Amino acid sequence: MGIEFSGVTLLVTHYNRSSSLERLLTSFERLDCNFDCIVVSDDGSSADQLNSLIELQKRYGFKLITTPLNKGLGNNINKGQDAVDTPYTLYVQEDFVPSALFPEHFQDALTIMEDRKDLDIIRFYAYSPYPYLKPYTKGYSEMLIKPWYTNYGKIYYYSDHPHLRRSDFLEKFGRYAEGIKGDRTEYRMCVSFIQNKGKGLFYNDFKSLFTQENSEDEPSTMKRKSWTTSKNPIISLVRYGYRQIRYNYDLFFTKY
Repeated sequence: MGIEFSGVTLLVTHYNRSSSLERLLTSFERLDCNFDCIVVSDDGSSADQLNSLIELQKRYGFKLITTPLNKGLGNNINKGQDAVDTPYTLYVQEDFVPSALFPEHFQDALTIMEDRKDLDIIRFYAYSPYPYLKPYTKGYSEMLIKPWYTNYGKIYYYSDHPHLRRSDFLEKFGRYAEGIKGDRTEYRMCVSFIQNKGKGLFYNDFKSLFTQENSEDEPSTMKRKSWTTSKNPIISLVRYGYRQIRYNYDLFFTKY
């Protein structure tokens, strides 16, 4: 019978990593997780990858949304979200894998979201903890945001990592920026989410519900400039100063 997550669509964005997508869907299947609908939004994958998607569709019965040309992360999420007609969306990129702990804690998140009408998002994964948290319940904390907070990690009040959100998300926070690099797309949504007074929770043990797995055969397609990840202390200091100025300027003076 499995676990029925009523009112939830699993939205997966995909590009040229059908084996990773299969691993993700198989993992949910093994955990007996059932959603009202699964939407796979493909960003113009190659012909052989598209053929693999069609074969996977026969097995898993997902709704496949395609485009003839690669149009970037923003377009891929937008058209995928447009195909969702349930109240809630579980958004996961294809290179993530849910753990055995996921079903129980996702049900908690869904219950919280149903009870707390003011919440827009509940986050399950991150590279590092959100810097400003207030303990809430069931292992979740409320994310806090104030103008005087100095940790520039506050900008990631929103993140593209696995999360539950209300399916009217685009109506409240705007559509994802298209025609720019993926990290810029995410950044602009971070700014919009804060400017439009989004509210969300963060799972405290944020590495326990999902793992991100990229193989040599299907590596990550997200490329970032080397200065953004350099460990050089001088570059780190410059990066810190730049982000403090840029992030706060955008939050208060830029409207995307």
